Amino acid sequence: MPELSKRVSQFTDSVIRRMTRISDAHGAINLSQGFPDFDPPREILDALAKASYAGPHQYSITFGASNFRRALADKQSGPFGHDINPDTEIVVTCGGTEAMMTAMMTVCNPGDKVIVFSPFYENYGADAILSGAEPIYVPLLPPDFHFDPAQLEAAFQQHPKALILCNPSNPTGKVFTREELSTIAALAEKYDAFVITDEVYEHIIFKPYVHTYFCSLPGMWERTISCSSLSKTYSITGWRLGYLIGPAHVIERAKQVHDFLTVGAAAPLQEAAVTGLRFGPEYYDGLQKLYTEKRDFFVEGLDALGLAHTVPQGSYFIMVDIAKFLALPQFKGFSDLEFCEWVIRNVGVAAVPGSSFFREDVNNFIRLHFARSRDTLAVAIDRLSKLNDLLK
Repeated sequence: MPELSKRVSQFTDSVIRRMTRISDAHGAINLSQGFPDFDPPREILDALAKASYAGPHQYSITFGASNFRRALADKQSGPFGHDINPDTEIVVTCGGTEAMMTAMMTVCNPGDKVIVFSPFYENYGADAILSGAEPIYVPLLPPDFHFDPAQLEAAFQQHPKALILCNPSNPTGKVFTREELSTIAALAEKYDAFVITDEVYEHIIFKPYVHTYFCSLPGMWERTISCSSLSKTYSITGWRLGYLIGPAHVIERAKQVHDFLTVGAAAPLQEAAVTGLRFGPEYYDGLQKLYTEKRDFFVEGLDALGLAHTVPQGSYFIMVDIAKFLALPQFKGFSDLEFCEWVIRNVGVAAVPGSSFFREDVNNFIRLHFARSRDTLAVAIDRLSKLNDLLK
C-alpha cells in the first residue's frame, strides 16, 4: 500500500480530547477539556430558536455573514484601536482552531520558522507541522511564566516568519503585561515578523490584571493577525464560530485559505450569535464576576486539600503540581499521562497531563479547569480529597 503522509506521524491525536473520551468512559467529572456545563445566555438561545425556523439555512458569504462581520467589527474596533472594515479585515471561521490554522497557512511557506512559547496549547505544534513550518520554542519561566528577553531575541535572530502569542495563556492562565507585549512588538518590528494571536480568553480576566490586544500597540496593526472565537465568551464551544481580524492584504489571502478549508461557518449559528456580539459592557462585567467566583471557589478548595497550584490571571485553567504523588512507591515510573488515567479511574476527576503542553521535559503538572457549575466543582474537590489519602 502507498505510504501515508510523513507530517501526520510527527504528532499524536489531541491529548486533551483523548482525556475527555476516557473521562466519559469512566463517568468522571471532566475538568480536562475546557467547556462549560451551563447554558449560553438566554438571549442567544432565543435567537437560535428563531433562526431555526426563519433561517438562513443555506451558505452565507464564505468569509462570514455580513451582519455577523458588522457586529464583530463594532465590538472589536474600540479595544483594537482601529476602525475595522468588516468587508476587508475579517474572516469568520469554523472555530478558533480553524482561525489559527488559516493564519498559519496564510503567512508560512514550507521551511519557515515560527516562535512558540512553551508551555503552549497543543494545537500550535500541529499547526506548524501541517503548514510546513518549524517551531522555535521559547520557555515561559515559572512561577509567573515570564520569558527571558535575551532568549526571545535569540529566537528572533533565526528570522522566523511569525510568533504565536496566546494571551491569556492556555494552559498557564498568564496575562502578558503591556511591557512584555511591547518587548515582543519591538522584536517583531526589528526582525520583520508577524504576530499571530490567540485571544480566545480575552474576556475572562481577573482583577487587577488587564488584557491588552496586541494589535492595539503602536505600529502593530499591520503585523498582527488576531484570532479568537465566541466559544468561551458566550459558552457556545459546540457552535464553532471563530474569526481572524487583520490588515486587508493579509485577510484577502486568508479568505482564500479559509474558503478551501471549510467554505464557511454555519449560517444559522452566525445569525443567532449576532445577538451576543451586540451585548453591552454589563454582560462582560458579569462574565468576569462569574469566573472570578468560580476561580476563587476552586482555588480555596485546592488550598484546603494542600495541593500546590498556579493562580490564573486569566482563562479558566489551573496547573496543579503532582510531584509529591509521583514520588510515592505506587506511582514509581508513572508518567503524568498514566497518573491522569489513574485519577480518572480511581478518583473520578479528569485532568490533562502537563507534558502535552511543554516542549521541555516537564511531567509534574496536570491541568484542571473550572468552567463548571459550583455544585460540580464542589463534587470535584471532594473527589480530589481522595488523593490526600495516598499520603497517609
